[in-house]
Parts: sequence; C-alpha cells; structure tokens
Amino acid sequence: MTPDEDAVEIVVCLGSSCFARGNSDNLAIINSYVQSHGLRASVRVTGRLCRDECMQGPTLSIGGEMHRSVTIPKLRELLLQLDESSRSGHGAA
Repeated sequence: MTPDEDAVEIVVCLGSSCFARGNSDNLAIINSYVQSHGLRASVRVTGRLCRDECMQGPTLSIGGEMHRSVTIPKLRELLLQLDESSRSGHGAA
C-alpha cells in the first residue's frame, strides 16, 4: 500500500448550497490546517458536487463519517480530533 492509500480522506461538498453556507471557508481552513500541521502525508482532501444533503449543509465527511451543519468551531474540533488520532496512529476520529 502506498502512503496515499493509507490517508484519511476528507470529502467536502462543493455543491452550490453547501459552498454558499460555509464550505468555501471550510475548505480553506482544512487545507491550511493540513499544511500547517504536517498532515499532508496522512490526509487527502477532495471535493464532490452535491451530496443531496443541502438542507443540512454545509456537509463534509472525514474517513467516511458524514458531518452535517459544519460550522467553523465544529470544523476546528473535528480537525483537532483528526490530528490527535493521526498522530497516535489510530486513523480517523
């Protein structure tokens, strides 16, 4: 397995509703956090178009677990959990 195959995937909904509700900011925060905390080898950030959860947006998933109504404070908490679990070698939070 390559390191990329072992990476935790963060999938950000880039549909117009989620993007307008905050995922434009969330994506920038995620990319900055991954870069500044040395997580590029263990986290893969991708985007997808509408995930049909518009009323609960902005949405994203981390390691396959869906998160809805992701505010900036909630995102920071999720990223801290991801960082802690990746450093301890346990995968996604």
